[in-house]
Amino acid sequence: MVKTVGTSALRICQLQGWYGESHVLHGVDLEVRRGEVVTLLGRNGAGRTSILRAIMGLIGRREGSIQIDGTETIGLPTHRIARLGVGYCPEERGIFASLSAEENLLLPPALKSAGAVSGAGTSAGMSVAEIYQMFPNLAERRHSPGTRLSGGEQQMLAVARILRTGANLLLLDEISEGLAPVIVQALARMIATLREKGYTVVMVEQNFRFAAPLADRFYVIEHGRVVEHFAAAELEAKMPVLGELLGV
Repeated sequence: MVKTVGTSALRICQLQGWYGESHVLHGVDLEVRRGEVVTLLGRNGAGRTSILRAIMGLIGRREGSIQIDGTETIGLPTHRIARLGVGYCPEERGIFASLSAEENLLLPPALKSAGAVSGAGTSAGMSVAEIYQMFPNLAERRHSPGTRLSGGEQQMLAVARILRTGANLLLLDEISEGLAPVIVQALARMIATLREKGYTVVMVEQNFRFAAPLADRFYVIEHGRVVEHFAAAELEAKMPVLGELLGV
């Protein structure tokens, strides 16, 4: 399938966010079109994960506008945001140690909304067979308990769980962190495949070499604000600026 980039899947305008009394997001503006891979770059503590958590309604307070497929979600609870077709893969993965890989995979309910992957709403999600084709490691370890999976296998399982639900806007937080190069390469192939299938992906990544070849566009976050925004075609020209901001 040839990737097509369509209208806005996610539009954030003047997003303010707080954890308790701590003001962490300061007027964030960004847009992600359907079928795009967009990477949020920045140093640790810049506010990138807070943006993903704010999209899901997982911070203490948020103000501004977050539209998903044209639906305003700033006042919605997390479970209703998820049902719009949003899947969040946090850095901690959340694998249940006492369940097998396949039980973990089957645990989340499928989303009920109808719609194509590249359009509004959600699809029926990937079947278990399709997931095992994309992640052969998981097929081999399907009966292994969560505690026996390697870090890379746990990360694959965390992403696979989202794909089975039918989510089509994927929020991925540091999925390559601490993993062996061969696993990082497998995750890169996965993201490229998802992009070709029409999924929309927002990634937070510290591993610039992993993120750079995958993204269509980049946002650089600093102190809870967007300080740079550019397309993949501009990456080479922006490297001096990224060197100053990120140390890459």
